[in-house]
Amino acid sequence: MRTFGDPVLKSRAAPVEGFDGSLALLAEQMFETMHEHEGVGLAANQVGRLKRIFVAEVDDRRLVVVNPVIEEVSEETATAEEGCLSIPGVRVEVERPVAVVLTGQDLDGAPLRIEAEGLLARVVQHETDHLNGILILDRVDRETRRAALRQLRERMLGR
Repeated sequence: MRTFGDPVLKSRAAPVEGFDGSLALLAEQMFETMHEHEGVGLAANQVGRLKRIFVAEVDDRRLVVVNPVIEEVSEETATAEEGCLSIPGVRVEVERPVAVVLTGQDLDGAPLRIEAEGLLARVVQHETDHLNGILILDRVDRETRRAALRQLRERMLGR
């Protein structure tokens, strides 16, 4: 698991072009890592792979999305607390659209279209952000970011 400060987390992932067994294996390993860290979503760059793929599991719905694109967002937004497996122990309030339409591909390269709202919408936005090199700390004001970084430093120093 890559953590805050690793440059791969601020890098834009490259589109997936090969849909083969190695992609399916990567997705399975990502699910294992996500479960091991008790997460609900995981983007490939969080495990050091700059490929546009994420996995998520929300309300017993298991998703693998390759080359995701957020096509539509609702005008209505909501603010909710988010954590990130790559920024352990830090939670911040993030404002996001409450509903989105996400397109992409499945593990075989077939087109996917997902209409998501609530927690699923939040998760797919969070993971797509990762693939674009955007972290939750990039979505908060300067004061909140500063406080979160202080909390992260203290946690890393074992205080």
